[in-house]
Amino acid sequence: MPYLLGQDFPAQPAGQRFRALVEAGGILRIPGAHNGMAALQAKAAGFEAIYLSGAAMTASMGLPDLGIITVDEVAFFVRQVVRASGLPVLVDGDTGYGEALNVMHMVRVFEDAGAAAVQIEDQLLPKKCGHLNDKKLADPREMAAKVAAALRARRHLYVIARTDAAASEGLDGAVARARLYLEAGADAIFPEALTNAEMFREFARRMPGVPLLANMTEFGRTPFFTAAEFETMGYRMVIWPVSSLRVANRAQERLYAALARDGGTQAMVDQMQTRAELYAAIGLADYEALDASIVATITPEGMPLREPGS
Repeated sequence: MPYLLGQDFPAQPAGQRFRALVEAGGILRIPGAHNGMAALQAKAAGFEAIYLSGAAMTASMGLPDLGIITVDEVAFFVRQVVRASGLPVLVDGDTGYGEALNVMHMVRVFEDAGAAAVQIEDQLLPKKCGHLNDKKLADPREMAAKVAAALRARRHLYVIARTDAAASEGLDGAVARARLYLEAGADAIFPEALTNAEMFREFARRMPGVPLLANMTEFGRTPFFTAAEFETMGYRMVIWPVSSLRVANRAQERLYAALARDGGTQAMVDQMQTRAELYAAIGLADYEALDASIVATITPEGMPLREPGS
């Protein structure tokens, strides 16, 4: 059931709920949800946490993933998916939107919006998707300072440090950076764009006991692995960051092509969510029942007349 006005969310802070899921054992499966409806559908499918991808947010706005959007724009998406699902949300914080003070501001804004966790990466602006070429890396000490700043600002947010170093500095460089970020206080490490199973296993072998996140994005440098395979390789979390957006975009593309071709949507109706299915997903009947249960305000018809001499 979706979030309902007047309905309480869990009393435990979102960051604590996310941490409990990571520490529960097994691998935490975290699909991307690029808007409130996707978050509802992920929850209905049984997922316990969701991921909010910077690439998905920017693409849904018609923009490239180059660190263009602001903290407040991201907070709008955070509030949307949290409100819709009530699930712990891991948010892509890109490079932290600046330096240490900006990272601290980001942490507080995301927590206030309802986020459970944030991922910060060690690229320089303009940052790129982790699976593209020619990424520019920040000095590892500067990235460590950002991690420390995030820890200083947080109340409950789970902080994941991402390193993009494997592509340019090799596995040794990525491991060295990850250890520095752990020393700064990171709760978990996200090694981005590893290219084969041996790299994933070796990175995990060199990070004993550290919660690790794997990125199973499509059309990138990482071959397809299942959640179970990542777990066997030593990972505690896996994200599918842009999958929901890719599928939705393809469906919309086909809709507009059919509409332009046919002058109507008749050829696409069997591929649509029905009105009844939509209303069930967003809980329309629950909202209507809540509205009917609230006592209507009755305004006085007029002021009482004052008695003479009173």
